[in-house]
Amino acid sequence: MTLGFTIAIRDAVLTIQFDRPGIRNPLSISVLENLRASLDDLGSNGIKAIIFTGMDDVFASGADLREIASVTPETATEFALRGQTLMTKISTLPQKTIAAINGFCFGGALDLALACDRRIASPNATFAHPGAGLGIITGWGGTQRLPRLVGRGNALELFFTAEAIDADRAVEIGLVDEIADDPLAFAIAAT
Repeated sequence: MTLGFTIAIRDAVLTIQFDRPGIRNPLSISVLENLRASLDDLGSNGIKAIIFTGMDDVFASGADLREIASVTPETATEFALRGQTLMTKISTLPQKTIAAINGFCFGGALDLALACDRRIASPNATFAHPGAGLGIITGWGGTQRLPRLVGRGNALELFFTAEAIDADRAVEIGLVDEIADDPLAFAIAAT
């Protein structure tokens, strides 16, 4: 069974790379649980920074839509809390956290990027909260973090239109800190 990501440690920098680009790196329940367990295992082992990144032209696509389709009124709270708890954990880690966004960053993946201290994007990165087009809205903290970062008007536009924005627009509104041809290398150098 795959974790849905690989972990590498070099010079006190831990890199978590989502490794299923063929299906757009969904943040499925198992991926969320594996991420939580991996972050729980960090302890105080000298890690100074954690970088989240993807492969090819995909950072991550957010929650697995097949799993969302199976959510019932009875399981909705548990489903939302799983993601909320992980994003809160990421946002409160003592290590510097960076999202090195190499491509598509949609839905719950955007919530993960928002939970990080910094966001570095490739020129071809795109960002969206497509939930309105699916009749849902993020439940993983993005509704609070996005307006704080980009302002209420920009956040509402992203939420209500469900349209993707490119890296240039993301920098313009303050969603992304930097654009770099190789966001992972840039993030490593920034630690």
